[in-house]
Amino acid sequence: MNKQTSSWFNVENVPQNYIFPEEDRPGSLPIPVCDAIPVIDLGKSPTEEIMKACREFRLFHVTEHGVPEAVISDTMRVVKDFFELPEDEIAKISSEGGCVYTSSNCFAKDGAHLWRDCLKHPCHPLEQCIPYWPQRPTEYRDALAKYVGEIRKLSLKILELISKGLGLEAGYLGALSEVQILTANNYPACPDPTLTLGLLRHCDPSLITILYQGDIRGLQIVKDGQWIGVEALPNAFVVILGNQLEIISNGKLKSTEHRAVTNPNETRRSIATLINPSPNCIVKPADVLVNDLSPSLYEPTLYKDFVLRSKGFGAFTKSIQSYIKSET
Repeated sequence: MNKQTSSWFNVENVPQNYIFPEEDRPGSLPIPVCDAIPVIDLGKSPTEEIMKACREFRLFHVTEHGVPEAVISDTMRVVKDFFELPEDEIAKISSEGGCVYTSSNCFAKDGAHLWRDCLKHPCHPLEQCIPYWPQRPTEYRDALAKYVGEIRKLSLKILELISKGLGLEAGYLGALSEVQILTANNYPACPDPTLTLGLLRHCDPSLITILYQGDIRGLQIVKDGQWIGVEALPNAFVVILGNQLEIISNGKLKSTEHRAVTNPNETRRSIATLINPSPNCIVKPADVLVNDLSPSLYEPTLYKDFVLRSKGFGAFTKSIQSYIKSET
């Protein structure tokens, strides 16, 4: 069966190779949506609120973020149009320049196929990345260029607030955010969401991830050992803490374990933008956060090596932090 889920998803039963082992399935019990997840108004320079949200939930919504609603809606429209292109058009997409269309990073390692298709490509620096983006739909490049530019500004604002909250010098985290990767996800309606997953339980290898969920829920996070649902708020973004922020903060902030579940009735689309260090950046705890009372918990590592090591653990791993902790 074709691995691109969008081409055949309208089936009565989930194919066997898309059924996850029982211990990894979402199951039949409903996961409650948590109303307590903070909604941060960025118009108020809310450093304390953001840090509280980072410590308690490792995730938060942002509103009054400055991204025009028209930019968001245009982007979601061209993403929808992209996933509705004929198969032969999508097949022309090259992996050159980091642009990839797939439904899983590694089918063999995942053990079961994910119930999704995704388009992934770098988007910063824009002028270097845009020649490798899809040329169809014809509006794709123009719409996405506006979107990723706005997300770039938003990410720098959020990272600056977190830098301030951690007691780091101005621009500390922003200076590390040299790479920006966009992943547009398409999760078709699924005949039995209790058996499948759109994304496995994982933590992102980023500083932060900025997610636009659209208007259909599907994101779930681990809170106090239990799964909770994250509401899809209109015209709001979700900020997810990544592994690199955990390392740089010397464990004061923790990365977010999350997954994506499927929907029985509707196709869900989302756009995740990962804000990453450059491949050759040495990631380590910030010097000002390390002292005799708070020794370094993590070994310095090249970011590209960190990513390779994390892939070696597989997507089922809750966290790879135990692998990179110093023996102190």
